[in-house]
Amino acid sequence: MKIMPTISNTTDNVTTAANQQERLVLSGWIVGFVDGEGYFGVSVCRNTSTRYGKQILPEFVVTQSIKSLSSLQQIQKFFKCGRIYVNHRHDNHHDDIYRYCVRNLEELHQIIIPFFRTYALQTSKRNDFELFDQVVSRMICKVHYSIEGMDNLITYIHQSKTRILNDYTHNTRPNA
Repeated sequence: MKIMPTISNTTDNVTTAANQQERLVLSGWIVGFVDGEGYFGVSVCRNTSTRYGKQILPEFVVTQSIKSLSSLQQIQKFFKCGRIYVNHRHDNHHDDIYRYCVRNLEELHQIIIPFFRTYALQTSKRNDFELFDQVVSRMICKVHYSIEGMDNLITYIHQSKTRILNDYTHNTRPNA
């Protein structure tokens, strides 16, 4: 299991009280930022190259405009995983949107989820995170490797009281 990443100006190891304090401040900033601008989501997509024709894709996302791109870069540097993507806007806004996104199941399980278990979200987004944590944990156990397991996982997400699911299959729910 990976050790939680740290940011330090002098070393990668947290060795001094100042570095530990810096990590605590940065961790609190990240929690607050994610509470306001973050998203824990699960998409179910059609994918004809998979065994059952659909795929479950969990992702952790934080979005910002170009003016705050450095904030996303700081979060990426802290977690040492994920990528930053640009979403070009075609509406009445002038600035593109940038997305820090972690989709790798192992990185979600070993880095992102342990961080938010240790440093709890303070808003209703905590409920989204808890469901997200359950989904990723079940996927780590490979329950979605059978059609019954996949359908049960999708049903579990549908029956939750959160809005983390994006269903792009039109007929993903069993008995729908």
